[in-house]
Amino acid sequence: MATFVLIHGAGDTGWYWHLLEPELRARGHDVVAPDLPIDDDAAGLEEYADAVVAAVEGRRDLVVVAQSAGGFTAPLVADRLPVEVLVLVAAMIPAPGEPPRDWWDNTGCGPAVREQAARDAGRTGHEDPFVSFYHDVPRRLAEEALSRERRQSTTPGDAPWPLDAWPDVPTRFVLCTEDRFFPPEFLRRHAAQRLGITPDEIAAGHCVALSRPKELADMLASYVAPR
Repeated sequence: MATFVLIHGAGDTGWYWHLLEPELRARGHDVVAPDLPIDDDAAGLEEYADAVVAAVEGRRDLVVVAQSAGGFTAPLVADRLPVEVLVLVAAMIPAPGEPPRDWWDNTGCGPAVREQAARDAGRTGHEDPFVSFYHDVPRRLAEEALSRERRQSTTPGDAPWPLDAWPDVPTRFVLCTEDRFFPPEFLRRHAAQRLGITPDEIAAGHCVALSRPKELADMLASYVAPR
């Protein structure tokens, strides 16, 4: 049995994972899905990591899974706890010393979004979240997700990312092939350039834990070594 430590993205809550959690438990695993203090202007990435570490409460056999902007926090957790696998799901990959606010320009995300939008009639990067984020999520579920959004403080974006190097932990990247927030081809390059890895792919939009929880659970469970 592994303990899956699930880290949500910007403006979100641990509720994001609520459909994935029972799927992982049905496969014999434990789950921790804390709310990060994203609406606290006094909290930065170190405080986000503190919240995750506190939620783990001494559990072992950890698999840390991070969605989207959670990619900035997950390696900090892996640097502090005995993590067996680190999984990035449609996630941003930080570089040592890089303030998160600079990630967008440094990685060329903006031009990649515009290029993909030119190919898909403006769906990628669309201002309507039902088009860009939740296009493959059932409407009522998407509406509930929107109702649970929280204010995201800008504080974590200001300080340089604190690690000198990526933690020495096996790392996987889950790419969503129908992602309209981070274009798939951009994420393939991003994972290759920053981590030297080839992503595993799943047919889903950016919010895969809401649209394809069973399929995501299967993929995550496959990363756990048999005991």
